[in-house]
Amino acid sequence: MVLKLPVSLPMVEAARSRIAKIAIETPLLLSESLSARCGNRVYLKPDHRQPGGAFKLRGAANAVLSLSRDQASRGVVTASTGNHGRALALAASCQGIPVTVCLSELVPQNKVDAVRDSGARVVIVGKSQDDAEAEAIRLGEMERLHYVPPFDAPEVVAGQGTIGLEIADDLPDVDTVLVPLSGGGLAAGVALALKARSPRVRVIGISMRRGAAMQASLAARHPVQVEEMPTLADSLGGGIGPANRVTFGLCQALLDDVVLLDEAEIAQGIRHAYASEREIIEGAAAVGIAALITGIVQPRGPAVVLLTGRNIDMTLHRAVINGADGLPERGL
Repeated sequence: MVLKLPVSLPMVEAARSRIAKIAIETPLLLSESLSARCGNRVYLKPDHRQPGGAFKLRGAANAVLSLSRDQASRGVVTASTGNHGRALALAASCQGIPVTVCLSELVPQNKVDAVRDSGARVVIVGKSQDDAEAEAIRLGEMERLHYVPPFDAPEVVAGQGTIGLEIADDLPDVDTVLVPLSGGGLAAGVALALKARSPRVRVIGISMRRGAAMQASLAARHPVQVEEMPTLADSLGGGIGPANRVTFGLCQALLDDVVLLDEAEIAQGIRHAYASEREIIEGAAAVGIAALITGIVQPRGPAVVLLTGRNIDMTLHRAVINGADGLPERGL
């Protein structure tokens, strides 16, 4: 039986052409330190170097460039843990489209400021991504704004999937790809693109133990709600939505495994990225590195680790580099 999926390889290929003037293609960088640890070639995919500091620009740009003239004229609204909102503001500004971004009180202040500085109207509401999403949908209906989901939309998934196409082009013999996992837009898109080119490649989703909504949903075999808690991997927070229509099914069909990390392990990933790779990355971007240096994931062949965002509060980064294993101000 052929599995019918809501996103296809031609959609990802079309997204690659569509976003070329907004998002950059990122190279694979051989990590000598991780390769030595793992006994296999390990490459970093530095998508934290996208304009706006996160991979999210790919999906946001594809969503914006797929809008009808009427949708664009009304403006767009979204909910975000920070990076998607900033990316949507950057992509929409290129088209002269007004943007409203709803953020919860858990979003770090540096990310709130970055979204606002990118030209978006910012609305702070509630204590979770689910609260922010509910407000974004309400505003969309009340003000006739077009709602652009942060992950659960075919256009967003297809945009993120362009990362998978680049990996397949640059490393045809790739064996394992480690992908930060939150709502599943990135993991679903990357897995779809890679497995269309090489069905035997392993795609592993990596998340934090503190509120991993997609992992809990996959374990339950249906979308479930989890408590959103403070974590170093703040960009991975939030639910997947009880009416999830795209990413849950894709992740269920395409991910080979999901692993969870505690806060100390995520901190190790941040420290390794800085000390050995000379990269400043946020906790959500460090989970792939952390999974390798702790031995939780052991690649059987050439591996790729996605570095997805660099928008960490620098006071927090300094604290982690100096030995903190959580969010010092919140006692984690």
